[in-house]
Amino acid sequence: MLGNLKFDARPAPGLLARGRAWRAESRRPVVMLASSREGEEAEFLKQIQALALAERAPAAIKKEMFDTTLPTVQWLIVPRHPQRFDEVADAVRAAGLSVSRRGAWAAAPEPADVWLGDSLGEMSAYYALADVALLGGSFAPLGGQNLIEAAACGCPVVMGPHTFNFAQAAELAQAAGAARRVADLAAAVAAAHALLADAPALAAMRRAAQDFAQAHRGAAERTAEALQALCSRGSR
Repeated sequence: MLGNLKFDARPAPGLLARGRAWRAESRRPVVMLASSREGEEAEFLKQIQALALAERAPAAIKKEMFDTTLPTVQWLIVPRHPQRFDEVADAVRAAGLSVSRRGAWAAAPEPADVWLGDSLGEMSAYYALADVALLGGSFAPLGGQNLIEAAACGCPVVMGPHTFNFAQAAELAQAAGAARRVADLAAAVAAAHALLADAPALAAMRRAAQDFAQAHRGAAERTAEALQALCSRGSR
């Protein structure tokens, strides 16, 4: 096997710097629902609503009913398809949550319950911004999105049960410690919180993501060498 050419695509340094600059402006850890698909945002917003209720509850009720050890999170949704940006923004508002859209940012993200990545060509920046990414398309039976870019940006991934579109990459990432698999979005949010509360585990997963991406690069070079060898044989 010559390998997967997707591993050879390196994140643009400018995009990584942009995402890290955004991250520096956030006083909270960032959890992103990355390349989300239809149906996934609604379930994700249910989880956010429950946690927002916990944060806003009176202290006595909060202590009795909710896990107050959970870190306060900045949520980020980046829909897979740009034609759904407005739809997702409306869904956030309908859930009683405030939304700040990337398209309205100047130098830095604006405060809101949910940030919405409504831009094209900035996925690497969003992965650099996020502490943990929940892999869109993997929580509904849609096959999952490509997690290789997340790994190349050093962003740990939590994925659902449906990753048949990128089955081998998902299995390899999980085996390398760069990704974790869970049953549904509720479990994904819980897993993200657990990582945010465990700095050594989060740092180890970030390193594993970068090492995983690096270890599988070189497919383009191997392909070129194989073609050159084939052409050399044909010219004899």
